[in-house]
Amino acid sequence: MKVAVLAPVAWRTPPRHYGPWEQIASNITERLVQIGVDVTLFATGDSVTSGKLADVCDKGYEEDRGQDAKVLECMHISNLMETAGDFDIIHNNFDFLPLTYSALIKTPVITTIHGFSSPRIIPVYKKYNSIGYYVSISDADRSPELTYMATVYNGLNIKQFEFNDKPKDYLLYFGRIHHDKGTAEAIEIAKKSKRKLLIAGLIQDEAYFNEKVKPQLNSSIEYVGNAESFQRNELLKNAYALLHPINFNEPFGMSVAEAMLCGTPVIAFNRGSMPELICHEKTGFLVSNINEAVAAVEHIKYIKRDDCREWSSSMFSSEKMGDDYLNLYKTILAK
Repeated sequence: MKVAVLAPVAWRTPPRHYGPWEQIASNITERLVQIGVDVTLFATGDSVTSGKLADVCDKGYEEDRGQDAKVLECMHISNLMETAGDFDIIHNNFDFLPLTYSALIKTPVITTIHGFSSPRIIPVYKKYNSIGYYVSISDADRSPELTYMATVYNGLNIKQFEFNDKPKDYLLYFGRIHHDKGTAEAIEIAKKSKRKLLIAGLIQDEAYFNEKVKPQLNSSIEYVGNAESFQRNELLKNAYALLHPINFNEPFGMSVAEAMLCGTPVIAFNRGSMPELICHEKTGFLVSNINEAVAAVEHIKYIKRDDCREWSSSMFSSEKMGDDYLNLYKTILAK
C-alpha cells in the first residue's frame, strides 16, 4: 500500500513548538512506516520523517514570513494532487482546500477534520460528502450536515512523555495565549487557589496577552514562553495539575492528553471534547466555572497519577491512532 500524508505548511512537521495538525500528520506517518507501509509525507522541506518527503518550500510560512501563505498552500496541495495516481490513498490533514481536487482524481481521499474554523467552511465538506471519507477527532466535534466514517482520537508518541509520580506544587497552563483557551481564567483559578502558575504557549493574541495576562505576571504567575518539546515534558510531568478552562467547544485538546501521559491530572471546563478526554474524578475534573475549578484543585490529591497515565496511553497513543487509520484505509480500498 502506498499512502500520501498531506500535512499543512504553516510549521515544520513535526513542529518545533506549536502546530497540532503538523504533529498529528507526523505521528500518523511515523506509525505507518513503523508497521511497514510505504508513506510519502507532503510537508515543508525542513520536516523530519522516516518516510519519504515531498516539499515545495524550505520552511513553513509562519517561520518564514517572506512567503505568501495562500500561494504556498496552492503550490503544496497541487504538488500532491498532480502525482495522485502514484498512491493508493491520500490522507488529508490540511482542512478543506484539498477536497476541491478530489473529484478530479481517482485516488480516494480520507480527510481528518481537525476542527471547523467557521461554519462557513462546511459547504465545501458538504459538496464532497458523497465521495469523501471524513474522520472526526472526537464525537463532540461533528457537524450534523456531514457523513463520517469514524472517530479516531489524536495519538501521541508515548515515549516522548515521562511519567512522574512526585510532582512539584505548581499549576500549569499549556496552550495558545488566547481568550478561547482561557489563559485569564487559569490565572484567576491559580490566584484563588493560592498556588503558583506557570504559563507556556504561543502568544496568538497579542492584545489579549498585554491586557489580560502581562499585568498579572509576578513571582507567582510566570510566563515561560513557547515551550519546545524537551521543555514541554519537564513542565507537564512536574505540574501538580494542568488547568484547561476553555471558552470554546474544543475539538480535542492535545495538552490534556499529553499531561495525563505524564501522570498529571487535568481540571477543564466541561465543553467540547473534554468529557471524552478526561475521566471525571479519575484522571481529573470537569467543572463549569472558576469556583468549581478552585474546589477541584483541593481534590487533586485524591487522583492517582498512575490512572492518568494508563488511561491516556490506552486511548491516545500514536500506535492506536495509526492502526485505526490503517484499518480505515483497508476498508476504503476494499470498496
